[in-house]
Parts: sequence; structure tokens; C-alpha cells
Amino acid sequence: MSVGNLFDDAGVPVNGERFDVLLAHRNLVVERIISSSDITPSQYVQEQDEWVLLVQGEAVLDIAGEQKALKAGDYVFLPAKTPHMVLSTSHGAMWLALHLHPDAAR
Repeated sequence: MSVGNLFDDAGVPVNGERFDVLLAHRNLVVERIISSSDITPSQYVQEQDEWVLLVQGEAVLDIAGEQKALKAGDYVFLPAKTPHMVLSTSHGAMWLALHLHPDAAR
């Protein structure tokens, strides 16, 4: 068993976002994302379901064409193939993302 701390080594990148895999187990990937306020919005359409929690900061997402403003503590479930993008974030916004990949054995 390994123990970690979400806030360790959580320096903010100069621009863009940093993605750190905290756990990869079977078809589950847990990721910490640290965002700077200088991001270039990119659309994501993923093959896996994703549940994301904004741990600290603020952000605006576009989810399938609808803008959603998030504050610390807000979370959202993004079913597979849902188009989404991060439009803006506060400097040092921290996310916890859980990716549930399709089970290849089924």
C-alpha cells in the first residue's frame, strides 16, 4: 500500500496544465491536474467516462456546447464521447479526475 498527498509537488506550470497520474489500476486512472491561468482551450472527446472534481480554484468548462462555471468543490460527470473543453481557470486550479476506461474483458 502506498500513501501520498494530493498537495505534494503541486507547483503550478507557467502555462497550460500538468497531468499527474496518482493511480492506475485495472480500468481506473486517477489523475491530478494543475492548471495555470494561461491555457489554450482544447476540445476533448474521450473514449472513457470521466468524473472530475475541482479541488481548488475556479474554472469555466464548455460541455457539449453549454458553459458551466465551477468553483472549488464542484464536480461533474462526463460520459464517454462527451465533447468538452476547459475555457478558463484561475492560476493554480487543482482538479482530481477519475477516468473509467472501457473494460476490455467484456
